[in-house]
Amino acid sequence: MILKKNVGYIDSIIRATLGVIIVLAGVYFQNWWGFLGLILVFSGSLSFCPIYKMAGIDTSRINSERAN
Repeated sequence: MILKKNVGYIDSIIRATLGVIIVLAGVYFQNWWGFLGLILVFSGSLSFCPIYKMAGIDTSRINSERAN
């Protein structure tokens, strides 16, 4: 399965940042929901969101994709 980028650069930065905040809050409060932040971290770092794919949303710009 090829993961075509559907998350833009700013969107991926926001996802990764919020994901790290959620993970750190989960560790601080010693609660399992901190693991949910990992979903945001991974989707931000991969620039791919399966929910966006199902909904047909694409926040990435075709001509200005960043190189990995």
